[in-house]
Amino acid sequence: MADGIRGRKFEDYHPEIQKGILLHRAIDTFTDAHPIFRESTKRLHERYHHYAGVIVDIFYDHFLAKNWTNYSDEDLEEYISRFYQSMHKHHDLLSERAKGILPYMEKQNWLSSYQSIDGIHEILSRMDRRTDNNSNMRFASEELKEYYSEFEQEFSSFFEDIKAYCSSKLNTL
Repeated sequence: MADGIRGRKFEDYHPEIQKGILLHRAIDTFTDAHPIFRESTKRLHERYHHYAGVIVDIFYDHFLAKNWTNYSDEDLEEYISRFYQSMHKHHDLLSERAKGILPYMEKQNWLSSYQSIDGIHEILSRMDRRTDNNSNMRFASEELKEYYSEFEQEFSSFFEDIKAYCSSKLNTL
């Protein structure tokens, strides 16, 4: 949801929310520059060009959801339910874009759908329809299937690095 808050607009929010927005931005920067993430994007770059990073981000979300119990003691469905409750509780703080997307996210259970390849295909197809260019993202689940073990191993290694980075970064925000 922080993606919709551009520039210095984050300063309009409560300090704890500002911290979350800044952490989100730092994670994006860290991810884009990380050698493992870049290795994953190389596999897709020829076919998907500048959308490769977006696609890998979705693939990594899949592996996080699929392997959720390795990373959290909280049940994924309980976490998702808590997320939606929080979004409704703080609806007035959401960007207009996020307010528009939230009902669809919840009705179609987007977050839960990240667990399956079919769900990833649907997510990428929706994104493909929203792009102005011919992104071809609707076909990317083919590469996910073909290189599944490679992407999963890359995610696993990357996620260890991102957890350490976030722990460190939170202390500086």
